[in-house]
Amino acid sequence: MRFFILIIIFFTFFDLFAQLPIMSPFAVSLGATPFLAGLAVGMYSLSNIIGNILSGIFSDKKGPYAILVTGLLSSGILLFAYAWADGPYSLLAVRFVHGLAAGLTVPAAFTYMANSANKQRRGKSAAVSGAFVGLAAIIGPAFGAIYASRTSTPEMMALTGTLLLALGIVAFFLLKKQKVSAQTAAAESRSSVQWNRGLLIAFSGAFFLMFSQGVLAYMLPLKVEGLTYPSEMSGLLLSTFGISAILVFLLPINRIFDKIAPIRTLIFGFSVMGASLFLLSAVSAVPWMYATMCLYGIGFAFLFPSINSLLIDSTQSHFRGKAYGYFYAFFSLGVVGGSSFTGALELNPNEGFMVSGGLLLIAVALILLAKEK
Repeated sequence: MRFFILIIIFFTFFDLFAQLPIMSPFAVSLGATPFLAGLAVGMYSLSNIIGNILSGIFSDKKGPYAILVTGLLSSGILLFAYAWADGPYSLLAVRFVHGLAAGLTVPAAFTYMANSANKQRRGKSAAVSGAFVGLAAIIGPAFGAIYASRTSTPEMMALTGTLLLALGIVAFFLLKKQKVSAQTAAAESRSSVQWNRGLLIAFSGAFFLMFSQGVLAYMLPLKVEGLTYPSEMSGLLLSTFGISAILVFLLPINRIFDKIAPIRTLIFGFSVMGASLFLLSAVSAVPWMYATMCLYGIGFAFLFPSINSLLIDSTQSHFRGKAYGYFYAFFSLGVVGGSSFTGALELNPNEGFMVSGGLLLIAVALILLAKEK
C-alpha cells in the first residue's frame, strides 16, 4: 500500500512539473498577453492553496481515502478540459479548477504516508517520498516539453489525465479497505489543529523551501541567458540539483533523518541552501554553476524530510490531515511568493539569488532563536 501511495505522489507531482515548460507558450498561442500568460501559470498554484486546505479539512473529517480518490478522479477528468480552452480567459478558468482539484490529492496522500509510517523511521520514510517528488521534478518537465512539441499541449494534458484517472480507479478498490470509518472520522474531525512551535517551524520551512524554488525557477534561466550559454543549460542545472537530492534521499545516508533530531537537519539544510544561493550569485563558470546546484540539492534533501518529520512529531493523527493541508498550502504560497517578490523588486538574477539566500539564513537565525527559547 505504501508503494502505491508513492506512485500516486509521483504522478501528482509529475502533473505539476510536466506543465511548467509548456503552459506559458500554450497561453500565448491562445492570444494571451504577457500578463495573462503569467497569470495562467500562477493561477494553478493560487487555486492549489484552496485545494490543499480543503483536502486537510476533509481528510480529517472523512478520512484521506475519500479525498484522495476524489482528487485523482477530478484532476484526471479536468485535464481533458484543456482541449476546450479557446482563449486566454477560458484557459484561466480551466487552470483554476485544475489547480483546485489537484490540491486535494497531495495532503491526503502524505496523510496516508504519515499515519502508516513507523514512528522511529518517519525521517527515512519522508526521504523516500521526497525521492519520488525529485524524480517527478526531473522527468516531468523534459517529458512534457518533448511530448507537447511532437503532439500538442492538450494531448499532453490528456495523457496525464488518463494516468491519473487510472490511478484513481485503482485507488478506489485498493485503498478501500484502509479507509477510516465515518464514525471515527466524524469524532476526530471535531479536533482542530493544535498549534505549537514545531508545527510553525515546519510551515515556515515549507514556505521558504519553495520560495527559493520559485526564485530559482524564475532567475536561473535569466542568468544562463545573460551569460550567453545555451538555453537548455538551465534545465540541466535544475536536473543536477534534482539528482543530487535523490542520491541523498535514497542512499544509506538517509538513516541520518531518524538518528538526528529533525530541527538539526532542518537548520543544516537551510544553511546549505542559503549558502549555495549566495555562491550561485557569485559564479559564472559552468563547472562552478553545476557544483553549486549540486550543493543546493544536498541542502534541499536535508530540508524536505526534516520539515515532514517535524510535522509528524508535532501533530496527532486526528488533525494531521488539516496540518498537511496547511503545510502544502504554504508550499504553493512559497512558489508564488518567490517569483512574484523578486519580479516586483525588478532584481537581476544575481540580486535575486542573494535576497533569497539572505532570507534563508535569516530563517535559520530565527529558528535557532526559537530553539534556544
